[in-house]
Amino acid sequence: MVIETDDAKLVHLDQQLCFKLYAASRLIIRAYKPLLERMGVTYPQYLVLMVLWQSNSAVTVGCLGEKLMLDSGTLTPLIKRMEVLGLVSRQRGLADERQVWVQLNDAGKALQPIAIQWVKQVSVYSPDLDLAELRTQLKVLMDKLG
Repeated sequence: MVIETDDAKLVHLDQQLCFKLYAASRLIIRAYKPLLERMGVTYPQYLVLMVLWQSNSAVTVGCLGEKLMLDSGTLTPLIKRMEVLGLVSRQRGLADERQVWVQLNDAGKALQPIAIQWVKQVSVYSPDLDLAELRTQLKVLMDKLG
């Protein structure tokens, strides 16, 4: 028999921020599934595309890892699959061969307008949320945890 105390309520599922973030993340990724299928990419590949669209130039795998909070062991196979798809190309650094630079190919650039249109459509699903404030609060949380 479990005795219910005020302290015990601290570990109720509905009180856990980690569960709310986990569930919300899964639901958001599920909502993006039609876009991802249309683009022919996975969600992590979409994240890489967003960083490359934003930078508008080649970036190192290390830079991608920092921005996406992923290690190179996760990123390298992901980027290799994107290269096979013709979305990006990789090149070793001239000054330092340990560095790998990633840049968009024309096929990767061509996906940006599709993503922009999708994001415009999806944003109408949450008119009662202050998404800017939510992003700010999540960034603060990530900074404190990172």
